[in-house]
Amino acid sequence: MTSPTRRLAAALALAFAVILGLAPATAARADAPPVTVFAAASLKNALDEVGKAYTARNGTAVRFSYAASSAIARQIEQGAPADVFISADADWMTWLAGRRLIVVATRRDVLTNHLALIAPAASPVKLRIAKGFPIAGALGSGRLAMAGPDVPAGKYGRAALAALGVWDQVRDKVASADNVRAALAFVARGETPLGIVYDTDAKVEPKVRIVGLFPDALHAPIVYPAALVAASRNPAAGGFLGFLQGPEAAAIFRKYGFVVLARPGK
Repeated sequence: MTSPTRRLAAALALAFAVILGLAPATAARADAPPVTVFAAASLKNALDEVGKAYTARNGTAVRFSYAASSAIARQIEQGAPADVFISADADWMTWLAGRRLIVVATRRDVLTNHLALIAPAASPVKLRIAKGFPIAGALGSGRLAMAGPDVPAGKYGRAALAALGVWDQVRDKVASADNVRAALAFVARGETPLGIVYDTDAKVEPKVRIVGLFPDALHAPIVYPAALVAASRNPAAGGFLGFLQGPEAAAIFRKYGFVVLARPGK
């Protein structure tokens, strides 16, 4: 049987190990609350993997809530319990900043992306994206799946079509979706012959194919900023935000097709 003296020595050794960072992360953080991340729907596959990597390294669980950036920004405004917000555009992050609902000093642009025109995988449609290209003819009697106008992917898509001079031809043929993944699902199920999503969305859905990429100059820069939510009291939230910008997370994001932006000072 272990003596009280030996038990005390073991406890002290563990305490010193935790302080020095030598103890397993799971032992040190077994009772830590999970980090709650509200994130743009287009990040789901990559961010789920980033969350698992963070937990494996630090022993703190991460839970995600995915939706359109507009929807989750409004949820945070209404008091939803989030620790970290990751948007698919700068506007909704700025919207929260104007209401003092994020910690502005922690805001960082983490990723960028590209906008793609997609079709069902078996579709024979061929289009070259250019000024005045015949997208309306390719739709025929079908509809164009897009996220709604207040959703970043929807805003980017409408701007690109307007810049190409074809928005007026398709504006009455839009199948509006709550978020970019819902637009992706319309095309994957064959409910619409074409859709506009991010190319990273198309790459994780085998039931669609990319018809073409829209030139980046046609719309505002696609950027994914991340920041701590001002109401968060979770001490692990800052650690996750830092991990999000580190090399391990960067490798995962690149695997899914995102472009990783350099950290300030790097």
